[in-house]
Amino acid sequence: MIRKEEHIELFVVTKGHAFSRDKLEAMLRAVGCEPTMVDQPAATVLLNPEHMRRYDAILFYDMPGLDFRAPVAQRPAFVEPPACFTAGFEALMHEGKGMVMLHHAIAGWPAWPPYARAIGGQFLYRDAVIEGKPRASSGYLGDVAYTARIADPTHPVTAGLPNRIALVDELYAQHVFDDPAIHPLLYLETDITPERFYSARRAVQRLADGKGEPWPAAGANRVLAWAKPAGNSPLVYIQPGDSEATYANAQYRQLLGNALRWVSGPDAQNWVQARIAV
Repeated sequence: MIRKEEHIELFVVTKGHAFSRDKLEAMLRAVGCEPTMVDQPAATVLLNPEHMRRYDAILFYDMPGLDFRAPVAQRPAFVEPPACFTAGFEALMHEGKGMVMLHHAIAGWPAWPPYARAIGGQFLYRDAVIEGKPRASSGYLGDVAYTARIADPTHPVTAGLPNRIALVDELYAQHVFDDPAIHPLLYLETDITPERFYSARRAVQRLADGKGEPWPAAGANRVLAWAKPAGNSPLVYIQPGDSEATYANAQYRQLLGNALRWVSGPDAQNWVQARIAV
């Protein structure tokens, strides 16, 4: 395991959503990481215990399994992950590899439900039935100023942070599973009305610029970041992470750096085993 003064050897999975590669890498280096950035689909065949052995943790900043080139009315088409990925990902969870899922990674592999279960939530491009209940497709609101409140100041991921963090970033109205294993780390404090969000489904299908569709559940769950076991792996999901302004935010950098260091170390492994045992 890494020592506090050492760099984190970090495997970073990218592609599927626009971002500044240089700025992302600069942020990761600033928080003590040595990143190896690999785009999808190449990363898919590498995500297994054998190829990940040299890395302390994996950062997912990708959005695979969605075909935005399908006929407009069918966008996005859902693509099944290859067998090498599902087997490799499940093996990584069994082994206990630390993972951080960032921002749009929560939309990945919608045709393979265990992926969303591992994360603890899902950004939905279509209406769906989840946990036996109908769920509306998700919404987004770009470059909005909001305040996030620390949910658990005693957790290592939030260590050293103030009680509130001011951000300007893209917000999601997405689904978070009713899972007792989810440990909230960050809440949305600012009231954002559902009517302000744009429909992801309508946007990709070019329907009225994404407008005109309310979200009955938008705002019902205000968790912005959480930790949970994913098999034997410590996993942290952090919704903020869309913009260069967020990359440069000192408190956000501390949050992300804390998360990456925590999932890389023995305390997170012990935390996972304790929660599994309950």
